[in-house]
Amino acid sequence: MSASADDLTVGRTVDWRFAATVGARLARPGPPATDYTRNQAIEQLATAAREAELPVREVTGLNEGSAVTEARIVDRPGWIRAAAQSMRVMTGGTDRPSGFVTGHVTGAQTGAVLAFVSSGILGQYDPFADGGGQGGELLLVWPNVIAVERQLRVSPADFRLWVCLHEVTHRVQFRANPWLADHMSSALAVLTKDGGDDVTEVAARLADFVRNRDAHTDPNSTGVLGLMRAVQAEPQRRALDQLLVLGTLLEGHADHVMDAVGPAVVPSVATIRARFNQRRQRKQPPVQRIMRALLGVDAKISQYTRGKAFVDHVVSRVGMERFNTVWSGPETLPLPTEVDEPQRWIDRVL
Repeated sequence: MSASADDLTVGRTVDWRFAATVGARLARPGPPATDYTRNQAIEQLATAAREAELPVREVTGLNEGSAVTEARIVDRPGWIRAAAQSMRVMTGGTDRPSGFVTGHVTGAQTGAVLAFVSSGILGQYDPFADGGGQGGELLLVWPNVIAVERQLRVSPADFRLWVCLHEVTHRVQFRANPWLADHMSSALAVLTKDGGDDVTEVAARLADFVRNRDAHTDPNSTGVLGLMRAVQAEPQRRALDQLLVLGTLLEGHADHVMDAVGPAVVPSVATIRARFNQRRQRKQPPVQRIMRALLGVDAKISQYTRGKAFVDHVVSRVGMERFNTVWSGPETLPLPTEVDEPQRWIDRVL
């Protein structure tokens, strides 16, 4: 029996195994490193991921009471394979895509995107991974950590711990608040559902976006994100907004925690933060800028900045304990209009 259009998801049109294979083959090689340097980086990252857990729990006040799980230290192909598997789960994909040719074409496209991203990501907490039966898994990409610490000319040991503070915060966020993964999964299910919209309806939405583009002030309503929202039906727009707000909160909270914990455990944290921010803001070659725009990298950087400003403001006003009300459930998450006006969230929730 064939599935109806309303039952299909984007994930079922992708051959995820093929995507992982293509991505691993296309991944750029990591920076040159001796066996000693590689092994040292892997060992230090694993240790730093364990050491970061306690100060993160203390600063955030989020303590799920579980034992600290080990991080998985991977290279670029390893991250691509893990990301492809996670995306398959998130988008409702299966081991058998809906069509051989379509599955390979979309798999190749997805693999190429993953290959591009794999050279820039330092770490990632995957709430949808099995994690050895624990639920969720922390990945750290050692070649990229080495590449960035060399580029910034900072202490490797300090930088590795600094990176782990951010990524471990994500692990703490999800493990202390299990509903977050379900909330994200539900929004993704709506976002990736094939609603079978009529072409004329999509065209009408796009025309409306073009007519009103100068009136938009919300960063999520301009550029590629704005175009995405323009062609989506209302349920998908709401789902995208939910994911954007959640991502902004999670990244901003992690950046806030990095800076709050950093001075006590990372001696050169001020130098690392200053140079890392300069790296985020530097100009990219034209092709890089196009790819960053298409893949939403600039929107991701905006999430860090806007999210951190939101968390900084709320914590400075009411303290971390009352800020943690934000983790109570979907209804206490900030609304899209509250991210840039945190006082409105304080007035509504607290």
